[in-house]
Amino acid sequence: MGMESKLKKLKPLKGYLIFIILLISWKVACNAGIWSSYLLPPPEKVFATFVRMVENGTLFIHIYESMRRVATGFVISAMIGIPLGILFGMHAGAYEYFKVLFNFIRNVPPLAMVPMLILWFGIGEQSKIIIIVLASFFPIFTSTLKGIRNCDPKLIEVGKAFELSRFQIIRKIIIQNAILDIAVGLKLALGYSFRAIIGAELVAASAGLGYLISDGKEMSRSDVVIVGIIVIGLLGVLCDFLFGILVRCVSKGKTVEAYE
Repeated sequence: MGMESKLKKLKPLKGYLIFIILLISWKVACNAGIWSSYLLPPPEKVFATFVRMVENGTLFIHIYESMRRVATGFVISAMIGIPLGILFGMHAGAYEYFKVLFNFIRNVPPLAMVPMLILWFGIGEQSKIIIIVLASFFPIFTSTLKGIRNCDPKLIEVGKAFELSRFQIIRKIIIQNAILDIAVGLKLALGYSFRAIIGAELVAASAGLGYLISDGKEMSRSDVVIVGIIVIGLLGVLCDFLFGILVRCVSKGKTVEAYE
């Protein structure tokens, strides 16, 4: 086996090398006493906290609550964003009326809406779900819009030549052509949902990974805070991996720069 072949097999492991270096640096910094264990607990303490929370089940309760909120907000965003993207992609003139409004809302950070959302919807689940929807809607909408608009006019002409109805052209040609962009938009939206969940669960939540981090801060338990951060990152990587499989299935060999 040649050296080039060996290096090719090791390529997927390169991404993990930086984590090993960070872990070693973390341990060295703790042993050197650069920061107190209150500010930066050693890795073994964080791991012990993680194991204890797994054994007593509290971590799974927080994961379930966060995933339920992320899934709910994400599905609502997809149910609104995809049809709107198709509608405005098909009717560019109508989109011009809403373009400025959408651009305005898109540039307002969802967390800036928290005070008003609490006033309008209270501190229950609604305000948390709306924050996730606001964060994940626009990646889905804009990707769908782009996919619909970029449909090759020649394909539509072919559909007309075969006497397909307008509905059949939309379903069999235009939407099929936009499937990859929609999948990429969904993947991006899921990432935004995970970023928004922390802010959403800071809104008077009693469970969830955001609450776990907030509670750990209030209790001066930096080890709990780090466990929450690591778990959110791992869940995001797992979902990213699963959506990567979806995107590869629909890409059919096409390169997706925005995704890769």
